Amino acid sequence: MSDTLTPDVIGRRVEVNGEHATVRFAGVVPPVAGPWLGVEWDNPERGKHDGSHEGTVYFKCRHPTGGSFIRPNKVNFGTDFLTAIKNRYVLEDGPEEDRKEQIVTLGNKPVETVGFDSLMKQQSQLSKLQEVSLRNCAVSCAGEKGGVAEACPNIRRVDLSKNLLSSWDEVIHIADQLRHLEVLNLSENKLKFPSGSALTGTFSALKVLVLNQTGITWAEVLRCAAWCPGLEELYLESNNIVISERPTDVLQTVKLLDLSSNQLIDENQLYLIAHLPRLEQLILSDVGISSIHFPDAGIGCKTSMFPSLQYLVVNDNQISQWSFFNELDKLPSLRALSCLRNPLTKEDKAANMTRQLIIASIGQLKTLNKCEILPKERRTAELDYRKAFGNEWKQAGGHQDPDKNRLSEEFLRAHPRYQFLCLKYGVPEDWELKTQQPFMLKNQLLTLKIKYPDQLDQKVLEKQLPDTSNQLMGMSPLWSICSRILSSDLLR
Repeated sequence: MSDTLTPDVIGRRVEVNGEHATVRFAGVVPPVAGPWLGVEWDNPERGKHDGSHEGTVYFKCRHPTGGSFIRPNKVNFGTDFLTAIKNRYVLEDGPEEDRKEQIVTLGNKPVETVGFDSLMKQQSQLSKLQEVSLRNCAVSCAGEKGGVAEACPNIRRVDLSKNLLSSWDEVIHIADQLRHLEVLNLSENKLKFPSGSALTGTFSALKVLVLNQTGITWAEVLRCAAWCPGLEELYLESNNIVISERPTDVLQTVKLLDLSSNQLIDENQLYLIAHLPRLEQLILSDVGISSIHFPDAGIGCKTSMFPSLQYLVVNDNQISQWSFFNELDKLPSLRALSCLRNPLTKEDKAANMTRQLIIASIGQLKTLNKCEILPKERRTAELDYRKAFGNEWKQAGGHQDPDKNRLSEEFLRAHPRYQFLCLKYGVPEDWELKTQQPFMLKNQLLTLKIKYPDQLDQKVLEKQLPDTSNQLMGMSPLWSICSRILSSDLLR
């Protein structure tokens, strides 16, 4: 760029040696002559100051080392959308093809052309494009009005992540020319919203919108959603979002919502999105959540919240209580859960036991951590759960006789599915609830008692033998044991 500065340069996104920044100041910085641009870097470690120089504040930064002054000729303000597509997708023709002559007729007059085949080939290439990836291609604007619609009318999927777009106005100018646009990725762009009224229906065909790391707020999300009446998937990772209001007339068609790595979200905010009617997948990885409750549903009942939710992802959180999974059993449509790398689900020696407890706690679950739950695994998990907490059940008032069964509310809150498991498999019998002895040699021995029927005053002999309860002991081994213990005369 030249040293001449235009008035609209403030707020523009720029690139300098591969690093992205936003222009915050344009003008003179004494005592050095000539124009300067004051920029705030996306990466604050790239800067030198906070926008001040020799005691004078020229602009402000969010980070004390986020700013720099740069000469305008060192800055790349980017290129337009159509030029970026041509640079990336149009194949270069050889010099022979460029010089090739062709006679075409315009009206009744023959005209000699040079490079006509090359031009037609380029137009054909662009018109066939349906998926375009322009990540990190320094796209900053739409370009000439109508140019995109004429050259690339069939584009359906566009990746514009990590570019130099600074305003939704430019995004809208691009989208207005792509009537078939279904997927749009705008991640890592810092976009200002237009000052005018909402442009409802601008993205009329859009189904997937990706806005990761854009700094967008929840209020802006709702405003943006009004432009996308058929939106099905919305990705909002790493935006420091706080869900501040309930969506009423927007997001009603969304099936997937990704709120990963928004550390300010808590369970109270989740209530505000709990009534989205078509939400099937909710991704809450790395949001710091530790608990969740559905106050509208009692023990053993289903909640009215998240009525269509089938898949929940809560990886990399702070879940440390089993009550979290008991609450998830209240979700009426939940079929798949991913809960990796939580304090309660860390990969260790007890990982298999943890999996079984989760399966037993959520009755309708079909997939856990992307592994299918087969009927045999569910049966084993539920039977083991029923046995493991059987003694606690008895101590809390449980009884084999239904008329005498008086369970405490504390037990029902801790094990809300236990009563159902008793109905499914029967109440645990006393022999099932005997405390398992540690697997040691002394606990694996049987006591053999030998009596003399004709000598009642003779002391009973006791010997300990290995437990062979898994197979019947024949008479021959028993006779050999007795022979070693007693004398031959006594046996006769």
